[in-house]
Amino acid sequence: MDKTFHNKTAIVTGAGVGIGFEIARQLAAQGAAVVLNDLDPALADEAASRISAEGGKVLPVPGDVSDLAVLQSLVNEAVAKFGSLDIAVANAGITTYGDFFEYTPEQFQQLVAVNLQGSFFLAQFAARQMKAQGTGGRILFMSSVTGHQSHRHLATYGMTKAGLEMLARGLVLELAPHQITVNAIAPGATLTERTLHDPGYTETWERLTPTGRPATVEDIAHAALFLLSPLSGQITGQTLVVDGGWTAVSPQPD
Repeated sequence: MDKTFHNKTAIVTGAGVGIGFEIARQLAAQGAAVVLNDLDPALADEAASRISAEGGKVLPVPGDVSDLAVLQSLVNEAVAKFGSLDIAVANAGITTYGDFFEYTPEQFQQLVAVNLQGSFFLAQFAARQMKAQGTGGRILFMSSVTGHQSHRHLATYGMTKAGLEMLARGLVLELAPHQITVNAIAPGATLTERTLHDPGYTETWERLTPTGRPATVEDIAHAALFLLSPLSGQITGQTLVVDGGWTAVSPQPD
């Protein structure tokens, strides 16, 4: 069995379901100890139980990533339970649709607090711990193709995702001397528990995606694990788009 991440400890936020869960599951399957965060305590516990049942080492730590105390607790719990912190995946995020002309300050602040503030300070707190350990590390942000192409009613969401890609690039000079890489993944249309309930989602993206299908959570997790692994040590400040070629042609959904 592949144990690429043996003796490594990872934090994955927003990991109760979907892409975050699959990243956490695959990390655990390859030997990592995982601190699994989700806003919903029941989802965090259920996800952790599923990973434990597969033989993985996992600790559920629920909480809102816009709360800096929660972010610091994730780092503290990782070190207290597993002895170190080597990987941080800022996967937690929210999507709010809204007409630009009607979008409210309250919507804006909530989106930025979770998507940008939550990701920035998880990276900061994790990097402080990695720097103190002196053994390097991996930080990964979760962007989106909406940070590359215009989508109706998603301008603000896309702005936060493009911001995370710039954050990955902007942190290179500060983190590289400590052997910490920082990258982002930009998924395209992906089949998750949420999108599978959207009428016509699968059929629409089968038609619009050059490869003939939307991504699966496994597709995104495979890309994530590459960027978190020793194989990617010379890759930092980059964004890997996983979209079946959609951004190359960008046909818009109806």
